[in-house]
Amino acid sequence: MRPAQEGPRLQPPLPGRRRRRRAPLPLALLLRRGHPPPPRPLLRRALLSPEKKPRPDHDGRTMELGGRAVPVDLVVEVLRRLGPRGVLDAAAVSRAWRDCADRVWRVAEELRLRPAAAGLLGALLPRCAALSRLVLHMESDVDATMLSCLAFSCPSLETLEITMADKAINNMTGEELSRLVSEKHSLSILKIGGCSNLGFLNLSSSSLNVLWLSDLCSLSESVISCPNMSELSLCFTQQSTECTDLVSLMDGLGRSCPNLRNLHISSIQLSNEAVSALEGANLRGLCMLSLILGSKMTDAAVASIVRSCASLALLDLSGSSISDSGVGMICKAFPHTLSRLLLALCPNITTCGIQAATAQLPLLQLMDCGMSLRSNLQNEKQGAYFGEINGRIRLCPKLPTLKKQPMRQKLIIKHDNLKKLSLWGCSAIDALYVKCPELIDLNLNTCTNLHPGIVSLFHEAVKLVAAFTIINNLNILQSGCYFSAQI
Repeated sequence: MRPAQEGPRLQPPLPGRRRRRRAPLPLALLLRRGHPPPPRPLLRRALLSPEKKPRPDHDGRTMELGGRAVPVDLVVEVLRRLGPRGVLDAAAVSRAWRDCADRVWRVAEELRLRPAAAGLLGALLPRCAALSRLVLHMESDVDATMLSCLAFSCPSLETLEITMADKAINNMTGEELSRLVSEKHSLSILKIGGCSNLGFLNLSSSSLNVLWLSDLCSLSESVISCPNMSELSLCFTQQSTECTDLVSLMDGLGRSCPNLRNLHISSIQLSNEAVSALEGANLRGLCMLSLILGSKMTDAAVASIVRSCASLALLDLSGSSISDSGVGMICKAFPHTLSRLLLALCPNITTCGIQAATAQLPLLQLMDCGMSLRSNLQNEKQGAYFGEINGRIRLCPKLPTLKKQPMRQKLIIKHDNLKKLSLWGCSAIDALYVKCPELIDLNLNTCTNLHPGIVSLFHEAVKLVAAFTIINNLNILQSGCYFSAQI
């Protein structure tokens, strides 16, 4: 028996005959017969449509290496671990290698180069669209061609550092530097060495945050209008012809750089008048102030600093002519904030001033008095001492205004937080007593009059021993750990 069927049976189409497709009924007729309307096609809004994703660099491709198929992504990852020179060499092997090198350049965010010619930069920088940090150690001269290459390449560059090799010359002018700063709207950190040919400074930028310029000489104009700048370092040459007007420079900083926090100026033209102009600039937010090689600065300059700065954490007056009275003013003004005090090459400071600083500055962690306590001015050589804002060791030449200190001075230093102490070249000291439990670095180079057996170090750890590589045939006794070393 056949099962009951609902409705008429459908006859299969005859072979060789095509079934005619009935035309759809009009919508009005369907509604009249009671049929529901057909579903309308769903139209997607443009905002709801999936975004078009860029084609990824990795598409599963392979390349042949040594007779084997190697994924291209793996080759690119290996090239990323090479230096710029290695990537350039790899690009010259074949077209496949060149494509891999181009992918490395496209995603590179930082480059450190030693270009011997501007042509290398012109060929390389346009490929680095994502570059944000560029460090150049120039072995060739810096000219307008290289600067134009920097200006038109790397649109997202944020950090630019240029240092010069010994025989390279920086021919950059003040106008070219101004144009570079104005065209790089994303530039926030700029450090350039060998700036002896600038002639003038006229910089204006709302993005520049850190500016370091070294080897400056005889600037006829010094205008730095950078409202968001927090750190400024200007190092001038020590030539006798250097005649930059530092008074006007200091006076304009308060109006053009109101948010300045770190200021470093190295110049033989620093004087009490220049520091007094800094007082008028009203830079109350300064945390680090470094004014070095200003032999014309006296205790009057210290008084201006005390009046103009509210909470210094670092103060560097190396090479000045301040005395123990100036050190006393510093201790009274910043007892709760000062952690680094650098007074190297200050001939008017005695052991009394140094001991007062360590006794009245409880937060002090770094103290530098290198070449301040000297008994003999002959046969003195330049040497290293703590001094950079970033904590590195630097070289400082001797000054002709140093005076002769009395012989056989005894220095007693007791401090709970002091970590670094530099007494380099203090030949007037013949006895040293140090009780600093946190001390990790002690510099006693060329302390030629220190008598063996009169250096007492009360210390609880042996970690200090590595610092004493300085005096021949000197007995050092550490009472805290019962250690005696022959250096």
